[in-house]
Amino acid sequence: MCGRYSVVIDEAKLRKQFSRELVHPDGGLKANYNMAPTQDGLVITDQAPDRLSSFRWGLVPFWAKDLGIGARMINARSEGIEDKPSFRKPIRERRCLVIGDSFYEWQRKDGKKTPFRIMPADEQLLVMAGIWEEWRPKDGGDTVFTYSVITGAPNAEMQPIHDRMPMLLLDDEMQSQWLDPNAALPDILGLLRTPPDGTLRPYAVSSKVGNVRNNGPELHERVN
Repeated sequence: MCGRYSVVIDEAKLRKQFSRELVHPDGGLKANYNMAPTQDGLVITDQAPDRLSSFRWGLVPFWAKDLGIGARMINARSEGIEDKPSFRKPIRERRCLVIGDSFYEWQRKDGKKTPFRIMPADEQLLVMAGIWEEWRPKDGGDTVFTYSVITGAPNAEMQPIHDRMPMLLLDDEMQSQWLDPNAALPDILGLLRTPPDGTLRPYAVSSKVGNVRNNGPELHERVN
Protein backbone atom coordinates (compact mmCIF):
# COMPACT_ATOMS: atom_id res chain seq x y z
CA MET A 1 0.00 0.00 0.00
CA CYS A 2 1.10 3.55 -0.66
CA GLY A 3 -0.46 5.88 1.91
CA ARG A 4 1.95 8.81 1.86
CA TYR A 5 4.33 10.29 -0.69
CA SER A 6 6.12 13.53 -1.40
CA VAL A 7 5.86 15.97 -4.29
CA VAL A 8 9.00 18.08 -4.27
CA ILE A 9 9.78 18.83 -7.91
CA ASP A 10 11.07 21.73 -9.95
CA GLU A 11 11.01 22.93 -13.52
CA ALA A 12 14.51 21.62 -14.27
CA LYS A 13 13.60 18.05 -13.31
CA LEU A 14 10.39 18.18 -15.29
CA ARG A 15 12.14 19.37 -18.44
CA LYS A 16 14.85 16.76 -18.06
CA GLN A 17 12.45 13.88 -17.62
CA PHE A 18 9.59 14.73 -20.00
CA SER A 19 10.11 15.32 -23.68
CA ARG A 20 7.34 17.92 -23.83
CA GLU A 21 6.66 21.15 -22.00
CA LEU A 22 3.90 20.73 -19.44
CA VAL A 23 1.34 23.38 -18.56
CA HIS A 24 1.39 23.88 -14.79
CA PRO A 25 -1.66 23.99 -12.54
CA ASP A 26 -2.83 27.26 -11.04
CA GLY A 27 -0.59 28.07 -8.10
CA GLY A 28 2.53 26.54 -9.66
CA LEU A 29 4.64 23.68 -8.33
CA LYS A 30 4.05 23.80 -4.59
CA ALA A 31 6.24 21.46 -2.54
CA ASN A 32 4.45 18.89 -0.39
CA TYR A 33 6.75 16.75 1.76
CA ASN A 34 3.88 14.78 3.27
CA MET A 35 1.21 14.12 0.68
CA ALA A 36 -1.80 12.52 2.37
CA PRO A 37 -5.14 11.10 1.18
CA THR A 38 -7.80 13.64 0.14
CA GLN A 39 -5.12 16.26 -0.58
CA ASP A 40 -4.52 17.51 -4.12
CA GLY A 41 -1.68 15.86 -6.03
CA LEU A 42 -0.15 16.30 -9.49
CA VAL A 43 -1.20 14.00 -12.32
CA ILE A 44 -0.88 13.85 -16.11
CA THR A 45 -4.02 12.37 -17.63
CA ASP A 46 -4.75 10.63 -20.90
CA GLN A 47 -7.17 13.44 -21.76
CA ALA A 48 -4.62 16.22 -21.11
CA PRO A 49 -1.16 14.68 -21.68
CA ASP A 50 0.55 18.08 -21.94
CA ARG A 51 -0.74 19.40 -18.63
CA LEU A 52 0.06 18.85 -14.97
CA SER A 53 -3.38 18.68 -13.38
CA SER A 54 -4.22 19.02 -9.70
CA PHE A 55 -6.57 16.18 -8.62
CA ARG A 56 -7.77 14.94 -5.23
CA TRP A 57 -6.06 11.76 -3.98
CA GLY A 58 -8.62 9.01 -3.35
CA LEU A 59 -10.70 7.83 -6.29
CA VAL A 60 -14.42 8.52 -6.07
CA PRO A 61 -16.44 6.48 -8.61
CA PHE A 62 -18.94 8.44 -10.67
CA TRP A 63 -21.77 6.47 -9.05
CA ALA A 64 -20.74 7.21 -5.44
CA LYS A 65 -23.22 9.04 -3.21
CA ASP A 66 -20.57 11.24 -1.60
CA LEU A 67 -16.84 11.97 -1.49
CA GLY A 68 -16.25 9.93 1.66
CA ILE A 69 -15.47 6.73 -0.23
CA GLY A 70 -12.35 8.34 -1.68
CA ALA A 71 -10.39 8.15 1.58
CA ARG A 72 -10.60 4.34 1.33
CA MET A 73 -9.63 4.18 -2.34
CA ILE A 74 -6.23 5.84 -2.47
CA ASN A 75 -4.78 2.62 -3.91
CA ALA A 76 -6.01 0.16 -6.52
CA ARG A 77 -4.57 -3.36 -6.52
CA SER A 78 -3.25 -4.33 -9.95
CA GLU A 79 -4.42 -7.91 -9.58
CA GLY A 80 -7.86 -8.16 -11.19
CA ILE A 81 -8.22 -4.40 -11.52
CA GLU A 82 -10.03 -4.79 -14.83
CA ASP A 83 -12.94 -6.61 -13.14
CA LYS A 84 -13.51 -4.50 -10.03
CA PRO A 85 -16.61 -2.28 -10.18
CA SER A 86 -14.82 0.89 -9.05
CA PHE A 87 -11.83 0.44 -11.35
CA ARG A 88 -12.91 -1.40 -14.50
CA LYS A 89 -14.03 1.74 -16.32
CA PRO A 90 -11.05 3.95 -15.32
CA ILE A 91 -8.43 1.31 -16.22
CA ARG A 92 -9.92 1.20 -19.70
CA GLU A 93 -10.73 4.88 -20.24
CA ARG A 94 -9.15 7.12 -17.59
CA ARG A 95 -5.50 6.54 -16.85
CA CYS A 96 -2.95 8.97 -15.47
CA LEU A 97 0.65 9.38 -14.38
CA VAL A 98 0.94 10.28 -10.69
CA ILE A 99 3.99 12.52 -10.24
CA GLY A 100 6.14 12.78 -7.12
CA ASP A 101 9.74 12.43 -6.00
CA SER A 102 9.42 9.66 -3.38
CA PHE A 103 6.94 7.66 -1.34
CA TYR A 104 6.87 6.56 2.30
CA GLU A 105 6.24 3.14 3.75
CA TRP A 106 6.34 1.74 7.28
CA GLN A 107 8.30 -1.40 8.13
CA ARG A 108 6.86 -3.50 10.97
CA LYS A 109 9.56 -5.38 12.83
CA ASP A 110 9.94 -6.54 16.43
CA GLY A 111 6.84 -4.63 17.45
CA LYS A 112 8.12 -1.38 15.97
CA LYS A 113 7.02 0.65 12.95
CA THR A 114 9.88 2.41 11.12
CA PRO A 115 9.08 4.85 8.30
CA PHE A 116 11.17 4.68 5.16
CA ARG A 117 11.47 7.14 2.32
CA ILE A 118 11.73 5.31 -1.01
CA MET A 119 13.02 7.22 -4.03
CA PRO A 120 14.28 6.37 -7.52
CA ALA A 121 17.91 5.22 -7.39
CA ASP A 122 18.72 7.50 -10.34
CA GLU A 123 17.13 10.47 -8.50
CA GLN A 124 14.66 11.09 -11.30
CA LEU A 125 11.02 11.89 -10.60
CA LEU A 126 8.71 9.14 -9.41
CA VAL A 127 6.09 8.31 -12.05
CA MET A 128 3.39 6.02 -10.66
CA ALA A 129 0.63 4.33 -12.64
CA GLY A 130 -2.74 5.77 -11.73
CA ILE A 131 -6.40 5.90 -12.70
CA TRP A 132 -8.75 8.85 -12.34
CA GLU A 133 -12.43 9.70 -12.24
CA GLU A 134 -14.74 12.70 -12.18
CA TRP A 135 -17.57 12.93 -9.68
CA ARG A 136 -20.52 15.29 -9.90
CA PRO A 137 -22.52 16.08 -6.74
CA LYS A 138 -26.26 15.71 -7.07
CA ASP A 139 -26.82 19.24 -5.80
CA GLY A 140 -25.16 20.63 -8.91
CA GLY A 141 -21.92 21.72 -7.28
CA ASP A 142 -18.48 21.66 -8.88
CA THR A 143 -17.15 18.48 -10.45
CA VAL A 144 -14.41 16.81 -8.37
CA PHE A 145 -11.52 15.06 -10.13
CA THR A 146 -9.92 12.22 -8.16
CA TYR A 147 -7.26 9.54 -8.63
CA SER A 148 -5.85 6.33 -7.20
CA VAL A 149 -2.30 4.89 -7.26
CA ILE A 150 -2.04 1.34 -8.58
CA THR A 151 -0.04 -1.08 -6.42
CA GLY A 152 1.44 -4.53 -6.91
CA ALA A 153 4.07 -6.97 -5.66
CA PRO A 154 7.31 -5.50 -4.25
CA ASN A 155 10.79 -5.74 -5.75
CA ALA A 156 13.93 -6.77 -3.82
CA GLU A 157 14.56 -3.49 -2.03
CA MET A 158 10.91 -3.14 -0.99
CA GLN A 159 10.36 -6.72 0.22
CA PRO A 160 11.96 -6.17 3.67
CA ILE A 161 9.79 -3.07 4.17
CA HIS A 162 6.33 -3.92 2.84
CA ASP A 163 4.49 -6.48 0.71
CA ARG A 164 3.05 -3.88 -1.69
CA MET A 165 4.46 -0.99 -3.70
CA PRO A 166 3.30 1.49 -6.37
CA MET A 167 3.56 0.29 -9.94
CA LEU A 168 6.06 2.53 -11.71
CA LEU A 169 6.21 3.65 -15.34
CA LEU A 170 9.93 3.98 -15.80
CA ASP A 171 10.46 5.46 -19.26
CA ASP A 172 8.86 7.48 -22.04
CA GLU A 173 7.64 4.39 -23.87
CA MET A 174 5.80 2.98 -20.85
CA GLN A 175 4.34 6.37 -19.96
CA SER A 176 3.16 7.08 -23.51
CA GLN A 177 1.54 3.66 -23.82
CA TRP A 178 -0.20 4.12 -20.45
CA LEU A 179 -1.72 7.39 -21.65
CA ASP A 180 -2.61 6.09 -25.13
CA PRO A 181 -6.43 6.04 -25.39
CA ASN A 182 -6.20 3.46 -28.18
CA ALA A 183 -4.01 0.98 -26.30
CA ALA A 184 -5.50 -2.49 -25.90
CA LEU A 185 -6.38 -3.56 -22.37
CA PRO A 186 -3.98 -6.56 -22.33
CA ASP A 187 -1.11 -4.22 -23.25
CA ILE A 188 -2.12 -1.79 -20.50
CA LEU A 189 -2.28 -4.56 -17.90
CA GLY A 190 1.13 -5.77 -19.09
CA LEU A 191 2.64 -2.47 -17.93
CA LEU A 192 1.59 -3.20 -14.33
CA ARG A 193 4.62 -5.24 -13.37
CA THR A 194 7.04 -5.11 -10.47
CA PRO A 195 9.96 -2.74 -11.23
CA PRO A 196 13.40 -4.34 -11.67
CA ASP A 197 15.52 -4.82 -8.57
CA GLY A 198 17.78 -1.82 -7.99
CA THR A 199 15.21 0.69 -9.27
CA LEU A 200 14.66 2.22 -5.83
CA ARG A 201 16.71 3.50 -2.90
CA PRO A 202 15.07 3.30 0.54
CA TYR A 203 16.29 4.81 3.79
CA ALA A 204 14.81 5.34 7.25
CA VAL A 205 13.33 8.74 8.12
CA SER A 206 11.82 10.43 11.16
CA SER A 207 8.58 9.20 12.69
CA LYS A 208 7.36 12.79 12.24
CA VAL A 209 6.16 11.77 8.78
CA GLY A 210 3.34 9.89 10.49
CA ASN A 211 1.67 13.18 11.42
CA VAL A 212 0.22 14.93 8.37
CA ARG A 213 0.64 18.29 10.12
CA ASN A 214 4.40 17.90 9.73
CA ASN A 215 5.43 19.05 6.28
CA GLY A 216 8.96 20.22 5.61
CA PRO A 217 12.38 19.17 4.27
CA GLU A 218 13.30 17.55 7.59
CA LEU A 219 10.99 14.66 6.61
CA HIS A 220 13.46 13.75 3.87
CA GLU A 221 16.43 13.55 6.22
CA ARG A 222 17.99 10.17 6.91
CA VAL A 223 17.93 8.80 10.48
CA ASN A 224 19.77 5.85 12.00
